[in-house]
Amino acid sequence: MSRLIFHIDANSAYLSWEAAYRLQRGEQLDLRTIPSVIGGDEESRHGIVLTKSIPAKKFDIHTGETLYSARAKCPGLVIVPPRYSLYMKCSEAMHQIFLEYTPIIQRFSVDESFLDLSNMEHLYPDYMELAEIIKNRIKNELGFTVNIGISCNKLLAKVASDFKKPDRIHTLFPSDIKQKMWPLPVEDLFMVGRATSPKLHNLNINTIGELANYNLEILKNKLKSHGQVIWNYANGNEFSEVRKSNYIKMKGIGNSTTIAFDVEDKNTAHKVILSLCETVAMRLRDSQNCCNVISISIRGSDLIFYSRQKKLVVATDSTRKIYEIACYLFDNVWKGNPIRHLGIHITDFCNNDFYQCSLLDNFDYEKDKRINDTVDKLRLKYGSKAVVRSCFLHSGLNSMCGGMADGEEDYPLMSAML
Repeated sequence: MSRLIFHIDANSAYLSWEAAYRLQRGEQLDLRTIPSVIGGDEESRHGIVLTKSIPAKKFDIHTGETLYSARAKCPGLVIVPPRYSLYMKCSEAMHQIFLEYTPIIQRFSVDESFLDLSNMEHLYPDYMELAEIIKNRIKNELGFTVNIGISCNKLLAKVASDFKKPDRIHTLFPSDIKQKMWPLPVEDLFMVGRATSPKLHNLNINTIGELANYNLEILKNKLKSHGQVIWNYANGNEFSEVRKSNYIKMKGIGNSTTIAFDVEDKNTAHKVILSLCETVAMRLRDSQNCCNVISISIRGSDLIFYSRQKKLVVATDSTRKIYEIACYLFDNVWKGNPIRHLGIHITDFCNNDFYQCSLLDNFDYEKDKRINDTVDKLRLKYGSKAVVRSCFLHSGLNSMCGGMADGEEDYPLMSAML
């Protein structure tokens, strides 16, 4: 076998990590052996269940339900508040063990990772023995258990790791799909969530096997492109690489909004443009890129659409520079008609490790970079309203502007502005 993927998932991660931490410090009670959950603030008696112990499952306690509901089901339930700094340390310790076996690791979430062990038969002739070694090392050295799923692609490896828990190793290769995967409820399939499963049930699709053998054209008609995706998954078809980063190389970043009123003056339009540039530039810096092309799109209340773009002499990730170019484009293309929709889009990326300055430009790039980095950190740590540009304080845009119309952002316009 040339392609070999492990999916390793910590069992009841938050609770296991808390239990291991307490045991290592001399506590006698193991939270994993009693009805217990991680979640919320017990003193204020608010919050939801983030993860639960296996004994808690016997009381029909579910992840995501309120602590009030969980406590009603099990009056003796032990509730422990989350400790995220501990979780990050445990996740990193687990990752360091993985690195001893392969450099190709994708951290899918804080408690699960994909390991690519393809073409390593000369190093690890018996993949089951290797999985047992990794599983036992985590248990003995770190104090918690994992499930390991093994297959030839990421999808099947992930499905396999969700089989019987805890502290188990499971395989799921293409020849096993019909026997091991098709009898499972359709909700167990990756990418079939709370919104999709009712639609599948309405089509009398209740198991993964029924989805795999369903008429693809009907699925595409009912669920559009998502129907094709889940049909492929039900048949075990998945070909993505194990990436060292969860970031997919982006070709462009955009942000747009449909405004709740007609914009009829340049000053107001510039403020809306600034709000869009704030979000676009922050995402650009987060991706560790600079852009070489900036474009602006305008749609009037008369539904006439037009746009303009500019190729930059010097690539940039500066909010101010992107805003200046966007305003320049707007001033040159706007026809004076009332505006209802504005959009900013940046493309042609390059790495921002090195910044090429123009000899004819007296712009203080270092000062601007320090300002942008500081604002980004404050907003990420304390929220989008931690730093507010003064031009928005009394502009009235906060109450009048609507949310993102194109689905490019999942937060309202003023979140980008602030």
